[in-house]
This record gives sequence, C-alpha cells and structure tokens, in this order.
Amino acid sequence: MPRAGLNAQIVVREAARLVDEVGHDRLTLAALANRLGVALPSLYKHVKGAEALAQQLSALATAEIADEMTTVAAGRSGAAALRAVAAAYRSYARRHPGRYPATQRVPDPADPAHLAAGERAVGVVYAILRGYGIEGDAAVDGVRMFRAAVHGFVSLEATGDFGLPRAVDSSFDRMIAALDVAFRSWPTPGEPDAA
Repeated sequence: MPRAGLNAQIVVREAARLVDEVGHDRLTLAALANRLGVALPSLYKHVKGAEALAQQLSALATAEIADEMTTVAAGRSGAAALRAVAAAYRSYARRHPGRYPATQRVPDPADPAHLAAGERAVGVVYAILRGYGIEGDAAVDGVRMFRAAVHGFVSLEATGDFGLPRAVDSSFDRMIAALDVAFRSWPTPGEPDAA
C-alpha cells in the first residue's frame, strides 16, 4: 500500500535531496524507497522505474538551474551577464553535486515542462550572446563554447582534478574573462574566421 500523502512530485523531490547526498551514480530505487519509508513495489505507484526517475530528476534539476540563471541575468548584459550566469551555473553545481549531472541530460520531447526548462537555460545564454551581436548559427557555436567551458570547469572542480597551486576561483574568473574577450571579438557574418 502506498504511503499516505506520497505522490510523484514528493518522490522526485526526495530523490533530488538523496542524490545530492549519495551522488548521481549511486541513486537507486531501493535507496529511495527506504528513504521514503515505503516498500520498493509501492514506489512504482509513483514512478515507473529507474529510467523514468532519472528523466523526472533531470527535468527538476534543469528547471532549477534555468531559474537561477534567468534570475541573475535579469537587468544585466555583456560581461556582467556572462559573469553572473556562469557564477550561478557553477554555484548550482557546487550546491547540488548529485543533481547537477542530471542537468546534462537532453530534455525528453514527451515532457513539455522538461523541454521548457531546457529552452530557458539555453535561452539565457542566447540572450547574452545577442548582447554581443552574436546570432544565428554563430550563436549555436557560442552556446556550445559557453557550455563546454563552464561545464568542463565545474566537472573537473567537482572531482578535485585541479591540483595546481593556484586558487580555483582565480582560474574560473580568468576563463570567464577569456570568454568575454572571445565573444567581443567574434567574427561578424561575412568576415573570415581566424582559422
């Protein structure tokens, strides 16, 4: 019998808390059922299985990071917006080490809320790039560049892979300053690429 008051939203939110404690790769339905105080078969009343839970967790985490990025971008443009959004992205990854990897999952086309969250997150970066005059296909390149740089940094930071004797914050700040320079000097349409 399912626990009274338990629903899919509560299950996913508890999974989000649990995954931050145990890590993205260590979340299991059995551990979640134990955490919720229900038998494993009862959990299936609220979530169809591990894959469905992973998708729902991704939707939740993507919405959270998109909200944080959107909030800090409001009223800013150019380098100020770039710094604020990159810092919010990094802060989310640090505060939610288990949820953050779930944000990297491609949104499920059958889940409108997940799609909308993904579009909001990417839309913030597109808006920053428009402020630099980068649009169209060039903006896709810019979004990929931003994501590769910031995701790469926070992933390496999360696994403790920055061992050189320099403050990691200084390196992050320099990387974002370098992105600002790159975006300010982005070739305009018709201009030959530097390559």
